Amino acid sequence: MRGRRTTMTAALAALALAGSVAAGAPSYAAGSTAPAATATADAKGPKGDGAKALCRRVPKLEKRIEKRITRMEAGAGTRGSITYLEQRIANAKKADHQAIATFLGDRLTTRKTLLPLLKQKQTDLKAVATWCGTHHNGTSAAAS
Repeated sequence: MRGRRTTMTAALAALALAGSVAAGAPSYAAGSTAPAATATADAKGPKGDGAKALCRRVPKLEKRIEKRITRMEAGAGTRGSITYLEQRIANAKKADHQAIATFLGDRLTTRKTLLPLLKQKQTDLKAVATWCGTHHNGTSAAAS
């Protein structure tokens, strides 16, 4: 009984495979490079803009960005600040560790370019918070 079931399952699988190959042959035989119509119909994409979830996360995001900006702008005594990294570079150069100084210099460049991006995100997030306040935290479908 078990052998018969396995044989039947294999036969049905082979038949389904042959049917799918035969059904796909005409579209390839014609030399068409356009995707099939069902591929675009089945494509899944976002149904909304995620406003409700973003409005819910705004307070956490504001705190995270503010904390990061504060740390980066802090003095040489604070790990993660720009001046702390500059001091490490100076120490590496003084100790004649050129490879370390180069590596840290690249990190410093990245950190200095990150600071204006964070400040831009902070202002953008304030605009989002204002929008969320006037649109019932993203649940309203009011016209903008």
